[in-house]
Amino acid sequence: MRWSDIVEFVPILLQGAWMTVVITISCLLLSTALGLVWALLKRSRYAPVRRTVTILINVVRGIPMIVLLFYVYFAFPDIHLQMSALQASIVGLAFGYSTYVAEIIRSGIESVDEGQFEAAHSLGMGKIKTMTRVVLPQAIKVALPPYSNTLVSMLKDSSLASTITVTEMTRQGSLIAATSFQNMTVYTLVGVGYLLMSLPLMELTRQLERRFGKHKAK
Repeated sequence: MRWSDIVEFVPILLQGAWMTVVITISCLLLSTALGLVWALLKRSRYAPVRRTVTILINVVRGIPMIVLLFYVYFAFPDIHLQMSALQASIVGLAFGYSTYVAEIIRSGIESVDEGQFEAAHSLGMGKIKTMTRVVLPQAIKVALPPYSNTLVSMLKDSSLASTITVTEMTRQGSLIAATSFQNMTVYTLVGVGYLLMSLPLMELTRQLERRFGKHKAK
């Protein structure tokens, strides 16, 4: 591993790292919105709705993320839904992770005592106001630690976008390795890059678990 190679490769990998961040943040926002929808629908008063969402969540969680990406990128054009590689990677990963986020949010909502619902209703609050003002603020405290841990997984799984030609960090590393034959150097740098991006998120997870774990214990 030569210093000159590191100096040459790092700027190129940083360009891919930026794309990794874009995919991760986009996936985070979209999966959170979808996950909240699934979680609320899973608590619907209508049994067919609950069953449908439960089946959807179980099916999607049972499919590898890479298969979801391939399906969105390669199969959707057959039904006239054409997406760029970047769009397909975001949609595929977000849809897959939305099912995990849904379960995290659902567990947070169910951790709120039923008495909170009854108290809000007795004060004349409707279901939407009860959920937004009373339930969700409390549920977030329970959901944040596992949610932040899921964010770390999103960051690492963004590397799957390389399989459909998105030039994020793993893809950039593969291209450099193919032309330079410096596999050890390149993939060590790629691994270090993901680690450096993951460490702050891991620390955030530990802090949230420590804070809200103590709060819950009290």
